[in-house]
Amino acid sequence: MKNFQLDLEKKDKLTAFIFILPAVIGTFIFIIIPVIFSFSLSFFDWDLLSPAKFVGIENYKTILTDSTFIQILTNTFVYAISTSIFAVIIPLILACILNSKIRGSNLYKTAYFLPFITPMIVIAIVWQWIFDPNIGFLNQILHLHINWLYDTRYAMPALIAVSVWKLIGYNMIIFLSGLSAINQELLEAAKIDGASEISTFKNITVPLLSPTIFFVIVITSITSFQVFDLIYIMTQGGPDNSTMVLVYSIYKYAFQYFDIGKASAIAYILFAIIFLLVLFQWKLRKKMVYNEH
Repeated sequence: MKNFQLDLEKKDKLTAFIFILPAVIGTFIFIIIPVIFSFSLSFFDWDLLSPAKFVGIENYKTILTDSTFIQILTNTFVYAISTSIFAVIIPLILACILNSKIRGSNLYKTAYFLPFITPMIVIAIVWQWIFDPNIGFLNQILHLHINWLYDTRYAMPALIAVSVWKLIGYNMIIFLSGLSAINQELLEAAKIDGASEISTFKNITVPLLSPTIFFVIVITSITSFQVFDLIYIMTQGGPDNSTMVLVYSIYKYAFQYFDIGKASAIAYILFAIIFLLVLFQWKLRKKMVYNEH
């Protein structure tokens, strides 16, 4: 009987291994090998045609001392931080309003969520028309003539607005899920004690919702640092590099300049930035998340 159980356990382990083997092979071929290969390429000078030449950390030195890269890095942080702030605060406010069971709340939830499930290419094309300086809907409504996507002062704010608009629905749904898990008796007790809605929100809702808020901040910030399609379709990094960000610069170095080494180096600089950002956020979680030990 004991030998039979051992044979059965071995068979179960073998079956489980066979089922996960395709996923393991796929991960190894399409993730692990490319990561190792691309990291090694960051130490080479290669244009896809001539043989690769080992240059050590020269690619990193060249990039980090380039004034244009400093501008690109600044643009990326401005975009990511601004998007993260507005794409957390606005959905949180909307979620609290919709959670109060206002009339037509389901309709509003659907309307706010639609932009998130709409492909970015469609959104970018529509907003290009909205921002058009001559026939754009925005200028027509405001009775202005602003070159939104062709002016260094307005291009980045315009992209941030579009990105926030797209993220509002997804983050709002997450906040609504978090709000539904809050014990309503606590809110009712605060109301009976005479606490104002602002005081209740600040002292009860926000602390109890802090794990959800922390999750949304982390996910939104990571996503914002990886923006590409919006930039590619709407501005191509212009005007005058005012909307050039790290991921789009990786694309330009790799497929326009054919400088694979520098493109790989920028990719791993971006990886280091995101890794340090998440590590910093994780260190702050005890201060940001209520009752976190």
